[in-house]
Amino acid sequence: MKESIFNIQSEDRFRECALTVFNHQFKNNKVYRSFCDLLYIHPSDVTKVDEIPFLPIQFFKSKKIVSSLEEVQEIFTSSGTTGSITSKHYVTDISVYEQSYLKGFEHFYGNIEDYTILALLPNYLERKGSSLVYMVHDLIQKSVQPESGFYLHNLEELAQTLQELDQKGKKVLLIGVSFALLDLIEQFKFELKNTVVMETGGMKGRRKELIREELHSILKQGFGTANIHSEYGMTELLSQGYSKGNGIFDCPPWMKIFTRDTEDALTILKSGKSGGINIIDLANYNSCSFIATQDLGKVHSNGSFEIIGRFDHSDIRGCNLMVL
Repeated sequence: MKESIFNIQSEDRFRECALTVFNHQFKNNKVYRSFCDLLYIHPSDVTKVDEIPFLPIQFFKSKKIVSSLEEVQEIFTSSGTTGSITSKHYVTDISVYEQSYLKGFEHFYGNIEDYTILALLPNYLERKGSSLVYMVHDLIQKSVQPESGFYLHNLEELAQTLQELDQKGKKVLLIGVSFALLDLIEQFKFELKNTVVMETGGMKGRRKELIREELHSILKQGFGTANIHSEYGMTELLSQGYSKGNGIFDCPPWMKIFTRDTEDALTILKSGKSGGINIIDLANYNSCSFIATQDLGKVHSNGSFEIIGRFDHSDIRGCNLMVL
């Protein structure tokens, strides 16, 4: 199944794979099966992708969400604030994640070996359990460029490396959390021509939260670039969406975004309407591929999407099935 997921090239093939994965997870994932049973939904009733039930993302905080009897190879955890309950994603086949982010990167940006990866993120040892750090650590290894690495605690060396590589015309990906990118441009000024600057979100209490337009405007000015790219990913997913500017994200072919009615969690909205973000990530074959997130957004008719905010707890309706 793994190979067929990453070879999807049409809507029909996506539908076929999604229904196969739904059947597999209904049979093999106890938590998801109980959730479907409470909704009185059985695979025999489901013929369309948007009829598949989406599991509320909060279950990743309270339950072990697995659809495999294989041994767990890696546990990804959300960062969370001190004392808060974090999400845990139990990964029984880490090669699926590796294939997903490598094929995803290639789909949007081309060959990883063409890039120098400069990361403004905690390194692999500082933040064990982060799926983002795991991915970037591996991309750094695979980029085979001597300057690729983590630079969170060494802004001066990063600034110098960035200027030199950009001036030489080398392809560079500078990827970092928002607060660290802001720290960098407060100390140094850039006019980058060959660098992709990608923010992964996250002030983490280090700075006041900014709306995306404001953040991107400051970053564009500081780096001298026309666009700021963004990565949309989370602990509970093994795939990422990418935006090359204006906060409009696209998915790789094995991932799809829907919006649900904020008053009725089981109703899927037509494209163009704002609602809660539901995600199908077929790379989550061994956990759960059908997730109702706490993000609010809008899906466009071509399948691209934007994030416009998050539910606060008083806004979450239709998830009264949390008592599983």
